[in-house]
Amino acid sequence: MSLPTLLSQHIVRRPQRIALLQHIAEQGSITRAAKSAGLSYKAAWDAIDELNNLAQKPLVERSVGGKGGGGAKLSTEGERVLRLYQKLQVLQAQVLEAAEDASDLDLLGRLMLRTSARNQLHGKVVAIETQGHNDRVRLELAEGLSIAAQITHDSTVRLDLQTGTEVVALIKAGWLDVLGSGDEATPGHNCLEGVIEEILDAEDGPCEVRIGLPNGQTLCALAEPWHLQSRKLTSGKPVRAQFSPSNVLLGTPL
Repeated sequence: MSLPTLLSQHIVRRPQRIALLQHIAEQGSITRAAKSAGLSYKAAWDAIDELNNLAQKPLVERSVGGKGGGGAKLSTEGERVLRLYQKLQVLQAQVLEAAEDASDLDLLGRLMLRTSARNQLHGKVVAIETQGHNDRVRLELAEGLSIAAQITHDSTVRLDLQTGTEVVALIKAGWLDVLGSGDEATPGHNCLEGVIEEILDAEDGPCEVRIGLPNGQTLCALAEPWHLQSRKLTSGKPVRAQFSPSNVLLGTPL
């Protein structure tokens, strides 16, 4: 795979939010910076708000109105962050040169992701179906398993999701229902079959149920002891894990 292709598909692809800082420094105007960055005026304002909210100190100082749609300049902290970003680009280029294969970068990106969700499943977008203001995103997991996620259309656009996009599906353990053989699955919900690998009893509260999927991935669910006992669900027994598409969060690398 060529270096330009790697640059566009992996970690050196410039995050537009950070790249916008350089455009603001060069243009001194929100309107001109947005045009230069290939963003809409609203998207540029939204990006600036996000940057300022995420940083410990505002990165961009702005004035509303005036010629060119309002002036803008980097604060001292913004200039420092921009210098850091430029150094990071150099380091990222060195990492790309050292990587033996493009998949190495994907793997590192997934391993460095940290969230509170116990279930993090790597997958690829295979279909996006519009349903009013929402989109139903079909994901293909390893070994042909698939799940659906329901997110807003704005989120689809914001994440730049399209067929072939690699994502991480995040599902909290408490959002999974553990179904026995006599339980009926809810229509429209995701339902994955697996085997109970381990049940970790809690002194006070639900048990942690580790479910091995046929593709080698593992789900973690929470279930009350009485729920498991009434369905005779123990280690080694087949089980189904059910969860709503609306409880699937999607993440992509910056």
